[in-house]
Amino acid sequence: MCGIVGSFSYAAGIEVDPGVLVSMRDAMAHRGPDGHGLWLSKNRKVGLGHRRLSILDLSTSASQPLSNEDESVWVTFNGEIYNHLELRKKLVAVGHVFRTDHSDTEVIVHGYEEWGIDGLLRAIEGDFAIGLWDDRKEELFLIRDRIGIKPLYYADQGGVFHFASEIKAILKYPGMPRAMHAGAMRHYLAFMTTPPPWTMFDGVYKLLAGHYLSISKSAGVRVTRYWDAIPGQSGFQPNSHDPSEYAKEVRNRLVAAVAKRNMSDVPIGVLLSGGIDSTTNLSLMSAMLDAPVNTFTVGYRDYPELNELDEAREAAEAFGANHHEVLIERQDMEGYIDSLVHSQDEPIADWVCIPLHFVSKLVRDSGVRVVQVGEGSDEQFVGYRHYLKYYRIQRYFWTHWLHAPKPFRKAVASVVGTLADHVPQFEQHAEFLERAALDGELFWSGALVFWDRFKNKLMKNQGENGAAGMSNPSYYGGADVTKTADYIREMYRPFGPVPQDGNLYQRLIYSEFKIRLPELLLMRVDKITMASSIESRVPFLDHHLVELTMEMPDSIRFGKHGFKSVLKDAIRDDIPASTINRKKRGFDAPMSQWLREGFGHDVERQILDSCLVKEGIMDRAFIQGLFREHRDGKEKAVYIWVIFNLVQWHKYWIES
Repeated sequence: MCGIVGSFSYAAGIEVDPGVLVSMRDAMAHRGPDGHGLWLSKNRKVGLGHRRLSILDLSTSASQPLSNEDESVWVTFNGEIYNHLELRKKLVAVGHVFRTDHSDTEVIVHGYEEWGIDGLLRAIEGDFAIGLWDDRKEELFLIRDRIGIKPLYYADQGGVFHFASEIKAILKYPGMPRAMHAGAMRHYLAFMTTPPPWTMFDGVYKLLAGHYLSISKSAGVRVTRYWDAIPGQSGFQPNSHDPSEYAKEVRNRLVAAVAKRNMSDVPIGVLLSGGIDSTTNLSLMSAMLDAPVNTFTVGYRDYPELNELDEAREAAEAFGANHHEVLIERQDMEGYIDSLVHSQDEPIADWVCIPLHFVSKLVRDSGVRVVQVGEGSDEQFVGYRHYLKYYRIQRYFWTHWLHAPKPFRKAVASVVGTLADHVPQFEQHAEFLERAALDGELFWSGALVFWDRFKNKLMKNQGENGAAGMSNPSYYGGADVTKTADYIREMYRPFGPVPQDGNLYQRLIYSEFKIRLPELLLMRVDKITMASSIESRVPFLDHHLVELTMEMPDSIRFGKHGFKSVLKDAIRDDIPASTINRKKRGFDAPMSQWLREGFGHDVERQILDSCLVKEGIMDRAFIQGLFREHRDGKEKAVYIWVIFNLVQWHKYWIES
């Protein structure tokens, strides 16, 4: 992967400053330590920059920005196009001349020439963020891959439009304001990350997964969705609802996905926990490669009961892997906090970023440049217990309750809400009933932290104050999405109403492909691995596999083997039975324990001394209560960590 950046001056009398563009580009040197490039149009209205992490076609002829023969099309590109060799053959057959040996970037250039923007996006497969300039049309295109594996940010400042792989590059532009978007902050408290198209920085946006943006002086800015995780795209036609048919097709597509992601001219490996997902990656890779696969695992010195070292060693030994381990403790975590805030750009309140950093550094120090990771499996194959809880509530209560008269639903919600104000055990019931009273959605996200009732207590003096301006006509058609419930309602709109065929997991998983996967899990992987200059690849999120899993009936997805039933059947002959039958643990960190130690007192002091508390944006007494409850044994670590990440981000990026 690499770092891309660009500026387009559409205003009269303003030129792109190459010195500024270099400064923006080199703010992301970690994304591309192997080289850099810069291109400016003759009239200096457009500039593209690139930082290179050499993975494929290591020659200088593949350096970026890269153009076609007459320099009418220029591209700066971050990611991989996995079917580039197949597309190259098609393009050569119709007369296109390539100057690189096997660069996937050049396929983007000639593919756009031949097929246009929509045809190009139908053709390419991979993980990508692309900036493409068409000099003839004087039009800039920004493209983010279907799933959202690679990030792409943009801002419009004083007649100059900017884009970059990381926000820190955009902030290098002179005069770019730094202010917190109050409405985005409220959504962040719910989701542990800022949902698209906003970021925590007022005026800086993120391109949504499966979308492209075009901007020209004549047409302005347009955002277009070219792919979505909705059923009906897989092309798979089973003869019956026999789980074995789906299991066979899942394995076929997963094998193809892993094979594509073995594409590399540098050493590759696997982040290994010893669970089903990472062991499947290791097993399939081992069968395809001649040399032993490099595997990497992280554990904890101070809380060894959380480690999966034995499971990872067992898996590595079973497949003859070249295994590496790193152990960390609280002092390592504390020394990393400032770097974490810098790497993330905006708060990503998942403490898994901490062990991920140390294992990523281990990968880099071991000489490996590419790793496959297991993200996306739990979402598609029902790997979390709370999915089953929501499924049951939706099926046995929610769909029936919504048929009750709305005034009655509101009255019940009001009574239970009053009860919850005095009996905290009823908070979740009150939240569900309040959503139902407003004809809202039941499931918001698998990473939901501050439910609305809890959020209102944290910000009891704020209400929706300062959250204006959340509507974004380019995506939501002008809908007001100031409230998180309204955002969720608009998010589900492309999917349509609740399925009548009983496939309730489809709708639940669709939500995960809109927020949690692209903006939390995949961004933690991208930002943290790229900070160590390594590339991560996600075979479980190959879009062909996603299109298949989105069509699976609920009875197949959660079948006779319970959680991950169809996946277990698919890979039963590939990995040890002990791995398949082992109870799920999940990749975690001992943050709850650390927050009960001295570190927790330091965190409390920093939060209470922050301007967000002193200025009354967050309620001091409520926060103090969270710490008391956590030290008394009630699990409040995730709430504290979300607040702490926000405070640290504000201090680092806004106050300083």
